[in-house]
Amino acid sequence: MSVSPHQFRIGLATSRTHQDAPNSVLARLLNGSRVAIEQHLQPQLIVVGRTLDAMDHLGLLKNYPHIERFPYGRHGGLMKLVSRVVDTDPTRRLDAVMYLMDPVDPSSIFPEAVALKRQCVIHGKPFLSTLAGAQEWLELESIATGAAPNPELDATFDLQHEGIAMIAHDAMKGRMLEIAERHFDLLDQFGFRCATGTTGSLLNKLAQKIKGEEAGRNWIKPYLSGPMGGDAQIAELILDRDQCRRVLFLEDPHVARQHEADIQLLERAARTVTDYALCISNENCGERWLDLLQKRVALRAV
Repeated sequence: MSVSPHQFRIGLATSRTHQDAPNSVLARLLNGSRVAIEQHLQPQLIVVGRTLDAMDHLGLLKNYPHIERFPYGRHGGLMKLVSRVVDTDPTRRLDAVMYLMDPVDPSSIFPEAVALKRQCVIHGKPFLSTLAGAQEWLELESIATGAAPNPELDATFDLQHEGIAMIAHDAMKGRMLEIAERHFDLLDQFGFRCATGTTGSLLNKLAQKIKGEEAGRNWIKPYLSGPMGGDAQIAELILDRDQCRRVLFLEDPHVARQHEADIQLLERAARTVTDYALCISNENCGERWLDLLQKRVALRAV
């Protein structure tokens, strides 16, 4: 049995429609990742009330010892998760949040839900709002402990048949280029790459520097800029389950964004096809994700 050198503290909540059925998103996550949770990572789970009620009802992670109950959402459970994301006490501070969101549930746009995601971005922590995102994060962090890969997920790590979108706000475009250059060999394995306007142009220039002018000219497909509709174009690819499963979106949470609705549209698209798509929303998580993705891809090739 592999054991993580650091016991993660993970906040867990779900929309109501993702909770109660035996094949619910919550059940699919905890049953499909049970080995990663119980044997490899053994995280402390801080679970909002009704989500924990659903776990008990369905017998999910039965007898798992590392669970702390938070109040129901209407009694402040999500608000307390926000506080724990920013807590300075390492015995209370959350390392990641899994909030499996149904985009048609109005609670997904409550202030506490928006603040929970924003504080995760500010503090460089994973905010995992889709089934695919939570599954992949648990798989990759298990790999980091030395665990064997889950063969049921192998197909999603065949990068020649996978796509990635790369998006960065103005203040983050330089960081995106640094990350892309550092992980270029991995990103080059994807069968399809796309980006919004300026980010795509900059990444193609980087590819030309690395691969040569002709070979790198069309390394990534640029869509329109975000404010002009590029996010919506990429959202359509996600909704059609066509080419683009993963999104690396380096957000700048400190500036007013006139096209906030477009950003939310892209996230909403991923949550609509929750078992297919995932979004990584900050540079710290993006770096670790790509590092561990490289390890997982190498294991698949063995």
